[in-house]
Amino acid sequence: MNTSEATVFIVDDDAAVRDSIMLMIEQEGFKVQTFQNAEDFLAAYNNEIYGCAVLDIHMSGMDGMQLQQEMSQRNIKLPVIFLTGHGDIPLSVKAIKTGAVDFLTKPVTRDNLLSSLRSAIVESKRLISQLANGEVAKSRLADLTEREREVMALAIVGFPNKEIARRLGISHRTVEIHKSKIMHKTGATNLLELARIASEGKPLE
Repeated sequence: MNTSEATVFIVDDDAAVRDSIMLMIEQEGFKVQTFQNAEDFLAAYNNEIYGCAVLDIHMSGMDGMQLQQEMSQRNIKLPVIFLTGHGDIPLSVKAIKTGAVDFLTKPVTRDNLLSSLRSAIVESKRLISQLANGEVAKSRLADLTEREREVMALAIVGFPNKEIARRLGISHRTVEIHKSKIMHKTGATNLLELARIASEGKPLE
């Protein structure tokens, strides 16, 4: 895997841990930025999407899970790997449920760390693709009128033209005209493709 463009953000209040992890990661071709606390990371982060964040779950001030929550609120779409020296099963389950790619216990082995990083980078690429597809879909949907959006919403869940006409209080022929315009404006060739565009055009959670 070409990792030269990926950036790994390490946030850990233990300088020795930061340095050792940074060395392991840099040897694999990743760019690395290190921070001693969550606040410094948030102040420095500049919307870099390709990469991941390696967060110490137990830090003074804002801890790792609080930082993950703050990243979500700020729409920072970086996959997260948690590190801890005091890991336990309930905490790891909670971390994974909140969206973490992995949960590693210190001292982390090189193989485990790199395996998690590769998974995180794959997830980062998926997010980039999702964001890009979403922007394309949004631009395609932007020209739809309010009525066309209403027709599209009913069409993609499977309602036939007659039922759409009845629900919206318009003629069957008008529904056909709206659908034709919708397909032309979005570039969709069938309802399945239209449903995908509509889904991708929604804001990401």
